Amino acid sequence: MIPTARRRATSSRAPRRRFVIAATSLAISLSAVLAGCAGAPVADRTSAAATPTATPSETATPTPTPEPPATALSPLRGTEVLADSITGPALTAKIDNHPAARPQVGLERADIVFEELVEGGLTRYVAAWYSDVPEQIGPVRSIRPMDPDIVSPFGGVIAYSGGQQRFVDMMVATNVHNAIHGGADDAYMFRTRTKAAPHNVLVEAQRLRAAYAGIAPPAQQFAYSARPQTASAAAYGSPAAGFDLSFSPRETRSWRWDAASTRYLRAQNGVADLDASGAQLGATNVVVVSVDIDWAYGEIPRTVMVGSGTAWIATGGKVVQATWTKPSREAPIALTNAYGMPIYLAPGNTWVELVPAGYGGAVGVV
Repeated sequence: MIPTARRRATSSRAPRRRFVIAATSLAISLSAVLAGCAGAPVADRTSAAATPTATPSETATPTPTPEPPATALSPLRGTEVLADSITGPALTAKIDNHPAARPQVGLERADIVFEELVEGGLTRYVAAWYSDVPEQIGPVRSIRPMDPDIVSPFGGVIAYSGGQQRFVDMMVATNVHNAIHGGADDAYMFRTRTKAAPHNVLVEAQRLRAAYAGIAPPAQQFAYSARPQTASAAAYGSPAAGFDLSFSPRETRSWRWDAASTRYLRAQNGVADLDASGAQLGATNVVVVSVDIDWAYGEIPRTVMVGSGTAWIATGGKVVQATWTKPSREAPIALTNAYGMPIYLAPGNTWVELVPAGYGGAVGVV
């Protein structure tokens, strides 16, 4: 009996040992797992859990849009040009119009040309260059008593060949630098062999103007429209082919609108007036001014420039009548309509015809 009892006792203790062993093994395994977790590098856990941070990119600075260069009106032509190109003086010159002087040099590139009566019923020019100064101009001739009133509004430099001392003194007394053939500026003048004296004195225009580059630019002489179509005559004038003019019984001029070239073409005494290249002289605007003549200087007529009177302006194939006014020697000619508002010329070159009121002068709109 005793052996049996031992076997039961032995048999009942075996499961407890297996349970204890199993529990102990489980505890050891859990401890190992926990120890393994506790020993993991902190940086690794943080690295695995962290959300990547975007590196801020540099914001591109926008390139500023460059300002367009400033523009202004060319004072003697009314065309839009760069403002910083308006520097230096206007160059005017007393230009010969005797048949032996034709064709003149550089006249086709003048901004403004005045035609005036001189002795013998002939005419001469006062021409002004600023926007397009040629290398040479001429032939130049002597000054006349009305020239100070014509030239003074431009300031700058005037070139001429001399003249009666009383007229030279009148010109020298103005605000204009006088470049006189045979004087201090003679280095800029020469006699060409292509014409006979006294119709052969030419001016080295670019060099002369450069020598006096410090003189101020000219004031604007006329009011200009932005476009040819909005010029006063073109906008509300009467259609007309142009003008037939008489300066004296022996000297006639005509201007005819040429639609193909959009300008007026000039003729003298019924013959096309040509430049040195053989092209007919022309103008964007033709201004005809009716003027009185002062005969106080004997046979030399003086066009009366300070005052007022009737004018006709041709632009774009149309003509409008206006009033001209010049209150002083230094003031430019002002052109106004019947309501006292400015007459606007088209951008481009202008010829001003100073036609005598009487003494054989006549204006015909055709």
